[in-house]
Amino acid sequence: MKFNVLIVDDEKNIREGLGRSLEMDGYKIFLASDGNEGLKVVSKEDIDLVLTDLKMPGMSGEELLKRLTSAYPTVPVIILTGHGTIESAVGAMRDGAFDFLTKPVNLDRLSLLVKRALSNRELVLQHRALKAEIEILGDKRKFSSIIGKSTRMRKVLDTVEQVADTKASVIITGESGVGKELITDAIHNLSNRKDKPLIKVHCAALSESLLESELFGHEKGAFTGAAARKRGRFELAHTGTLLLDEIGEINPSIQIKILRVLQEKKFERVGGEETIEVDVRIISATNKNLQEEIKKGNFREDLYYRLNVVNIHVPPLRERKEDIALLSSAFLKEFSEENGKDIEGIDPKALIALYNYRWPGNIRELRNCLESAVVMCKGKSITYDDLPPTVTSGSEGDYIRIDLGVSMANAEKKIIRETLLHEKGNKSRTAQILGIGRKTLHRKIQEYKIEINQ
Repeated sequence: MKFNVLIVDDEKNIREGLGRSLEMDGYKIFLASDGNEGLKVVSKEDIDLVLTDLKMPGMSGEELLKRLTSAYPTVPVIILTGHGTIESAVGAMRDGAFDFLTKPVNLDRLSLLVKRALSNRELVLQHRALKAEIEILGDKRKFSSIIGKSTRMRKVLDTVEQVADTKASVIITGESGVGKELITDAIHNLSNRKDKPLIKVHCAALSESLLESELFGHEKGAFTGAAARKRGRFELAHTGTLLLDEIGEINPSIQIKILRVLQEKKFERVGGEETIEVDVRIISATNKNLQEEIKKGNFREDLYYRLNVVNIHVPPLRERKEDIALLSSAFLKEFSEENGKDIEGIDPKALIALYNYRWPGNIRELRNCLESAVVMCKGKSITYDDLPPTVTSGSEGDYIRIDLGVSMANAEKKIIRETLLHEKGNKSRTAQILGIGRKTLHRKIQEYKIEINQ
């Protein structure tokens, strides 16, 4: 990224000399002789940093600083000052200046200070670019609640758009916390049922008797405590969509009744004789392998095929790490606004930790992590120290550190040993990860005398 730096000083030799020095550091330089001219440059060009003298004819550096911090609060300003006006420079920092330099300017000090100021600016620009990308993705996809540009998520979203406006039953599979409910919302909102009810039932949270009553309703007096007729979720979802979340937790007796509704579109309330007809689009969600549950006798095969007309598998976050920056930016914006904080981005070390962590709790865990980091953040950006200990300690295991100066042989030995440890001694998996044959791996283990004690 090439940054634009504006130098404002009424002394031509100083502004041109500083400009030449910073050009050698790779910055694009703009020059102005006073505050008024400087403001005109900032209004026309995309300036990333301003270096300004304090005492100038016309508009002074103090006035320019006030105008810039008001109109362009994310653009850092470094003050140039003579020894006689250091007190004014300190006052300027209270008014929002990033730092100050005394004349004659030490060019090495200038280079370091500009680099430090622009590292903060880079966080701002990256966060801004991510927010813009999130908005563009939302516009392109017709829904903004699902964030992702990875190849695997693009396939998921393509499938969502393709099946949304059909009557097909859908099973959404994936680990806990991946966003299966958001996929349900997207399917419903893109369908021709979007103006009709979307009813959700979390099946695992209810006992067998309660679940039956929740799904199909009951008549007055059907059981102890049934003081009045109650309409069930199938009835409430008529002409709309019904989500059966954690479908794998439903027992066989309820499965039979759900199968009948899918086949005949009819049911009776608990304790009732009236047959009720419904038009409901069924979406199911589960973190279980239903085919394994069928083999164990826990899930009906005929119900599975009725529900599984279309299968949408939502990948875990560790398999779509390209989306971590986008998701983190969205959560950062949400929780900064919620907590009244002005946080401009996530510093590189913290972002690396987010990438390296395995996220067993998936997006739900990432969301909680960012909420915690925003609350703990004391500055303008999320740092490594703001992240929860579970993330910073857990991030160490996803990469192997090789110190400078280590021989190729020792580096290879460490990579093989650490990968074997990570895979709990599974040589086939280790060979696959390292991209070598199993025989080669055995030879290397013997050559380097690698021992793995599990």
